This record gives sequence, structure tokens and C-alpha cells, in this order.
Amino acid sequence: MSGPCLVWRCVSTTQQPLVLAAELALAWGDIQRHHPDLPNLAAPEALIGESSSACGSELGFERLLHEAAHGLAAARGIRDTSRAGRYHNRRFLALADELGLDHSADPHASSGFSLVTLRPETRERYADTIDRLQRALDMHTAATSGSGADRVRSFRGPSARHGSSGGGVRVKAVCDCGRNVRVVPSVLSQAAIVCGACGQPFRIVDPAAQS
Repeated sequence: MSGPCLVWRCVSTTQQPLVLAAELALAWGDIQRHHPDLPNLAAPEALIGESSSACGSELGFERLLHEAAHGLAAARGIRDTSRAGRYHNRRFLALADELGLDHSADPHASSGFSLVTLRPETRERYADTIDRLQRALDMHTAATSGSGADRVRSFRGPSARHGSSGGGVRVKAVCDCGRNVRVVPSVLSQAAIVCGACGQPFRIVDPAAQS
């Protein structure tokens, strides 16, 4: 049986970026469970359709871990890039190593140690997360094909690092088994996001109870 996942019901093409953003947020939360000092992903919906050639272009879990290395650098006050963020130095490589990423080649002349890859043991550790995120990406691509889907395959780093506003205020939504995700309220008003673990929809927490 696969791990907990989100189930989307009656999701239109225009809603797909929002539900994919929710899945990106859940995957980021899975990384945070192994690395508690990793900051929150401020605006996951802002990642979709953006690009950063220095950080790679493939949208997927490997890329999310790459961005998590930048997140750890920001949290710890480490300067992990230079040349306007294009060159990834050895401090970045050390953080990537901590997250379970390898760089088997010599540094690239312009991007440094940017091209990191998942170790087998890292892939195994996050197997359920990787599968869940890939299903969301496949659904998103299928729903948006012919209407700009090519842009879905790339994104820039966390908005906290790049200064993106994210296009809306996110609030906490929880399900009956305790999983939570921060989403723009319009996601839940347009279609239910259902937890694959307990089968119950995520619901917005009373603002007074949010941390």
C-alpha cells in the first residue's frame, strides 16, 4: 500500500496549480521532519512555472531537496551561492550532503556544485513522498497539457529566499488524523482536498488556534 496522499475531487484545470502547491507543501513538511531547522516553504504555489537555470529545471523531489539546501543556508546565515545566486559553492555542497544529495562531478564553471542528485538511501527514505509528489505532477501535467504545461516542469527556489509574495495568504488546514498543510483558502472553497490516510477533507483551522 502506498503512503498517505492527497485525493482531489472535481478539480478543474485552473485549480491544478493550487492542489499541486498543496502537495509541494506536504513534501516540504516531510523534509522538515528529518531536518527541523528547515524554514517553512512560504509560498509553494509560487514555485510552479518559475525557472532558475542555476538550480536545475526539473520539477520534482530532487529539486525540492536542492531548494531545501538553500533553505537551511538561509536559516543558518550561510552564504551558499555567489555571482547573483548562480554559483553554488562548497558550503552549498555540504548542506546538500546533509540532505542526502551527491555531486559526483567537478564543479561547473558557471553554476558550481548545483547539479546534485539523490542518493539511493535518500530515495528509499522518501519513497512515499516521491511517489505522492510524482502523481501530483503527472495529474497537473495531464490537466494543463496544451495550455502552458511546459512551464510546469520548472520553478525557482522558495519564495522566502527569492522574495515572492505567493499571490495570497495561506492558512493552516488539518484533517482528522492530524496531517496539516498551509493553503490559500480558495483551494478549499473551490474543491475538497482529501487526506489519503484518513479519507477526510482538510479543513481550515480557527485563526485563533493557529500558531
